[in-house]
Amino acid sequence: MPSKQATASPARKAATAPKRADVATTTGTPAKKNGASKSTEHAASLPKQAKAVKVVNVSSILVTHAAPSDENSPYHQIQRQYGVKFDFQNFIEIAGVPTPEFRKQNIHPLEYTAVIFTSKHSVDHFFRICRDLRIEMPAEAKYFCVSDSTAKYLQKYITIRKRKLFVGERSTADLIPLVKKHTTENYLLPGGESSKSDLTDFMIQNGYSLKEAMVYSTVYCDLSKLKLTQYDMVCFFSPTSVLSLSHNFPQFQQKSKLVAVFGKSTAKAAEQAGLRIDIEAPRPNTPSMTMAIEQYLNGSYVA
Repeated sequence: MPSKQATASPARKAATAPKRADVATTTGTPAKKNGASKSTEHAASLPKQAKAVKVVNVSSILVTHAAPSDENSPYHQIQRQYGVKFDFQNFIEIAGVPTPEFRKQNIHPLEYTAVIFTSKHSVDHFFRICRDLRIEMPAEAKYFCVSDSTAKYLQKYITIRKRKLFVGERSTADLIPLVKKHTTENYLLPGGESSKSDLTDFMIQNGYSLKEAMVYSTVYCDLSKLKLTQYDMVCFFSPTSVLSLSHNFPQFQQKSKLVAVFGKSTAKAAEQAGLRIDIEAPRPNTPSMTMAIEQYLNGSYVA
């Protein structure tokens, strides 16, 4: 399998943050809203095992991925409602593995009866490889997608046949009950440098036929122009984005800066990097990052 690319991508225009404004009280709600009593009532009603979070002022938030194109995005809604400023900056970039390099893995897609897709990137680069190899997946091939959005994206390349498509809720662990019903398939898992997950651990431990194929690699963006000191909170969505922080800012000290993470693997990477995790998703009451951020801002977030 090809080694991880060490070179960083070209520099991007750094995100800029507005001048800090007193838009939030110490309970995390906008100054124009009276949220203190609500936060107090919420804390009093928490179960004994729950831990109320001490909320600090937040006026600027850095999200480590591209800006959403939808004006109705929850980020825009939170920005309008709470007066906080979101900036978006990719910390990582996806680079497709060149087809000659893929050939060296000695993987032949047509030998597999089922393909597992864990992201839109894996869909794009798998079918790019198929196109370059001048092959077309057979109609009887089965596809396992980590989420409904990934499954819908798959329609860009194939005609969906319901009996051949199996979809999880939002994580790879959700696919375990589905693969249990298809134990005889020869599975191919296209992805990045490492596709290790609860799903792959389960399949390997239980003797499933599974082959991981590297179809893209992740490289760090050049963040030399980014001023992290402008932000009160930084949101991470992948372990590699956390590594990009360490790569670009080796002397970074968190201090009072809030760190929000999405996913267990991201949380683990943050802890290994010595970061304090202040906000975490998904959880039963906060299935999305935006929901977790909003709960923090209105004082109802529970650690």
